[in-house]
Amino acid sequence: MADKSNFTVPLGISAAVHIGAIVVLALGVSFDDKPKPMPVAASAPIVEAVVIDQKMVNQRVEELKKQREDAARKEKARQKELERKAQEAKKARELEQQKIKQLEAERKRKEQETKKANDAAKAAKLKQQQEKEKAEKAEALRKQKEQEKKAAEEAAKKAAEKRKAEEAAAKKAEEERKRKEEAERKRKAEEERKRKEAAAKAQREQEMADALAAEQAALSKARQRQVVSEVQKYQAMIRATIQRNLVVDPSMQGKSCRVFIRLAKDGFVIASQTLDGDQVVCRAAKAAINKAGKLPVSSEADVYEKLKEINLTVSPE
Repeated sequence: MADKSNFTVPLGISAAVHIGAIVVLALGVSFDDKPKPMPVAASAPIVEAVVIDQKMVNQRVEELKKQREDAARKEKARQKELERKAQEAKKARELEQQKIKQLEAERKRKEQETKKANDAAKAAKLKQQQEKEKAEKAEALRKQKEQEKKAAEEAAKKAAEKRKAEEAAAKKAEEERKRKEEAERKRKAEEERKRKEAAAKAQREQEMADALAAEQAALSKARQRQVVSEVQKYQAMIRATIQRNLVVDPSMQGKSCRVFIRLAKDGFVIASQTLDGDQVVCRAAKAAINKAGKLPVSSEADVYEKLKEINLTVSPE
C-alpha cells in the first residue's frame, strides 16, 4: 500500500503538467494568422486583364509579398513561441521527470529506509533474541560455573578432610610404627639381654656341667673300676657257691661247661641254661645251681645290672 501511494502523487503531477502544456500551446496558436487567400479577380474577359495597370500589379505583388513576409514573420514568431513553449514544456517535463525521479528516488530511499528500518527492527529483534539467548546462556553458564565452583569447593573440602584424615592416619600409623619399632627394639634388646644372660648362664651351666661331667667321669671311672671289682668279686663268690654245690666225678677232671644264669635282685636264680661244654660237667653245674637256689648278689644297682644276667664257666677243681 505504501508503494502505490508513492507512485500516485508523481503520476498526478506529471499528467497535470502535460495537460497544461497542451492548453497553452492550443491557446497560443492564432488561427487568424493563416495566410490570407489571394483575392481572386472577378471573372473578366481576358481583354480587360491586358489593360490592367502595371502599377496596380506591382502594388498587389508588394502587398502579397508583404503579406507573405508578415505571415512568415508571424509564423516565425509563432514557431519561436512554440519552440519557447516547447522548451518550457520540455523543461517542465524534465523538471517533472526530475521531480518524478526525485520522488522515485525518495520512494526508493523511503523504501530502503523502511527496509532498513524493518531490517534494523528484525536485526534488533534478532539481536534482542540473541542477547536474550546469550543472557540465558550466560545465566546458565553462570549457574553451571557456580555449581561447578560449589562442587569444586565441596570436592576441595572433602579432599581437605580426606587429606587431614590421611595425614591423621599417616601420623597414627607413623606413631604406631615408631611404637612398634620401639617395642621391637626393646624386645630385641630384651631378647639380646636374655640371650646374653642365657648364654652366660648356659656357659656357666656348661662350665658347671663340664666340671660335673669331669667329676662324674672321674667318679664314673672310679665307680666303674669299683663296679668291675665288685662284679669280679661277686662272680667269684657265685662261682665258689656253685663249686661248693657241684658233685665232682673223676671223669670230669680237666673239663668245663659254660652256663647262663639270670638272677633276681635278692640273688634268687630265675633261670639257668647250659651253653656249651662237657655234658657231664654241664649237668653237674646245672644241678649245683638249682641246689644253691640263691646266689650271692650286690645290693648296689649298678653292680646288680652287671650281675643279673651272667655267663660263667664251671670247671671241677
